[in-house]
Amino acid sequence: MKIIDFEEFAQLESLIEKLKPYADIEVVAHAPGKEKSYPIYVIRMGSSTKNVPTIGYFSGVHGLERIGSKVLLSYLSTIIELMPWDHMLHSILKHIQFVFMPIVNPAGMYQQTRSNSNGIDLMRNAPIDSDIVRWYHVWGGHRVSKYLPWYRGKAGKPMEIEAQALCDVVKKYLLPSKVSLAVDLHSGFGKQDQLWFPYAHTRKPFPYIAQALELKKKLDQAYPFHVYRYEPQSIRYQSHGDLWDYLFYEHEKRAPEHFFMPLTLELGSWAWLKKSPKHIFSSLGIFNPMEEHRRQRTFRRHLVLFDFLTRAVVSHEKWVNLDKNKQQDLYRQALQLWGLTDE
Repeated sequence: MKIIDFEEFAQLESLIEKLKPYADIEVVAHAPGKEKSYPIYVIRMGSSTKNVPTIGYFSGVHGLERIGSKVLLSYLSTIIELMPWDHMLHSILKHIQFVFMPIVNPAGMYQQTRSNSNGIDLMRNAPIDSDIVRWYHVWGGHRVSKYLPWYRGKAGKPMEIEAQALCDVVKKYLLPSKVSLAVDLHSGFGKQDQLWFPYAHTRKPFPYIAQALELKKKLDQAYPFHVYRYEPQSIRYQSHGDLWDYLFYEHEKRAPEHFFMPLTLELGSWAWLKKSPKHIFSSLGIFNPMEEHRRQRTFRRHLVLFDFLTRAVVSHEKWVNLDKNKQQDLYRQALQLWGLTDE
């Protein structure tokens, strides 16, 4: 197997070799680069039973945001070390499946650009328009030029190969599951780590906002000193073309009887910049911790969350299947907590 010449991809391919006894490995697409194409890998572990609860992890949608991929690769390394001896992990994998897509945009990561090799921001590329992003909010997505960040691509064109590959993986593995969570890792916004659930394109309440609040309560109760700000994405960050908003609507069309909740884990890079302001002059430094000790701390920091989400998927009936009265009560609480209206 040829090792592609950047660190994260080399690490991914090395881990894939070690994962082969435990996982199904698939190349779902090849992303075109300026000099060569790059395979987009998906790793599936666990039960292959139809409709089994599923948790999917995605990262590297934006090529500059390498820390998200590094966090997932570190998590995969931990799983590899546990597999030979951890009976509990093997027991869990009999009841759920993991799906990993650690580098969605390999060409962008190789080129050190936010966009893919066509200059398109993959997280602005879905065919969905916002009702809250104004024309001058260019960071929310625009169609002016690929030479400006946050370019959505031309209207009416098919989604980019990488964006379509992510959507295809979600449609194949997550949407058919009776319960599924997606976790998409990003960085570059905020001074605190944030967990966002939909929507990004509108302030309308997410249909599963009651379950989202119940999950938040369980996280707060189990880990009262956790580091995350947990809320609807539209409160902090709004955009056109969000892939997860698009995929949730696909879920509603394809399998509304199932439960699918995408989460965005936004790593708060402003805290890193506060400690090392000089990195604001580096394109990578804005989005990633540059010192090794900060990277290692970031790798450790999210293992508790990943463990919690695994438990949440295994025990989904405790927070997904709400009776009518509790659902209505949580819905009212959520609207009040996050300042939303159901108009």
